[in-house]
Amino acid sequence: MRVLVVSDIHANLNAFDAVLADAAGQYEQVWSLGDVVGYGPRPNECIARLAERDHVAIPGNHDYGVLGRISLDDFNLDARSADLWTREQLTETSRRYLEALPETVALDGFTLAHGSPRAPIWEYLLYARDVHESMAHFDTPVCLVGHTHVPVIFAAVEGGVAVVPPQPQAVVVLDDGRYIINPGSVGQPRDGDPEAAYMLVDTVARTFSHRRVPYDVAGTQTEMRAAGLPPRLATRLAFGW
Repeated sequence: MRVLVVSDIHANLNAFDAVLADAAGQYEQVWSLGDVVGYGPRPNECIARLAERDHVAIPGNHDYGVLGRISLDDFNLDARSADLWTREQLTETSRRYLEALPETVALDGFTLAHGSPRAPIWEYLLYARDVHESMAHFDTPVCLVGHTHVPVIFAAVEGGVAVVPPQPQAVVVLDDGRYIINPGSVGQPRDGDPEAAYMLVDTVARTFSHRRVPYDVAGTQTEMRAAGLPPRLATRLAFGW
């Protein structure tokens, strides 16, 4: 099956629509790795876009924060303010959608987790030691994660983990090893590139490809300012950080 993998959409409808348009005709199903909402100005619309497609989705920390399932005291002030705003905007349909999501999913040889397979909602996989320890917490050959907003490929090697920077558009064939792979963020990239990030996976051919696509950053910034969201959250989109 051909799959569009997205993560950290963060209520950025312009970015999500750009990804859907760029990937059109190249997938049969969408896998969402969490944080559909938070930060951005269009939470209900992003949930609706996802829900109208054949898809599999799991929650992220912002989804749980908006629902009140984790404390917003652990979020920075901007993130907390945005999540409180989002909480007030959610329709009952959107709330029910988020409440029904399972924390992890395993299918077609892939495990889906937002933060890590060890701590799906909150753990950031930033360091090789944590990635190495996480390899013991999933049974499939590959685990797909989000949360850091940075595209990366972690490959298990003898005694540790190799960190491989992805090359956009390059098609990578999975061997018999074990991997943790992050597609990057659709709605708030943090790797210095403001273009929306996503990934295409072919579960039969065992291939994947990281992709980037430009979107109307200024339009999203205008929507955020009009909504009264924290100014820094709008500004950072132009810098991919």
